[in-house]
Amino acid sequence: GGHHVVKHSQGEYVNSDGFSSNEVESFFAIVKRGIYGNFHSVSKKHLQRYMDEFAFRWNNREMEFEGKTVQALRQVSGKRLMYKGTSVSA
Repeated sequence: GGHHVVKHSQGEYVNSDGFSSNEVESFFAIVKRGIYGNFHSVSKKHLQRYMDEFAFRWNNREMEFEGKTVQALRQVSGKRLMYKGTSVSA
């Protein structure tokens, strides 16, 4: 936790405490690839849902596929996703 600063404008890429911006840049790379490659665009209305998915991907990036599946199923237990005003037909 906490907030740390890295001063790129002063030629600093890792601060004296060992913090860098590499992780956040890697996270945003996953977001950009996902939006451009999978979703093509996102709406402001559902932006938090997209970001939650990318956070899940980031937090579980080193986990094998089967482990990700189990983790995802644990997180959806007891939840319903509903879109008001829309209908779904099979």
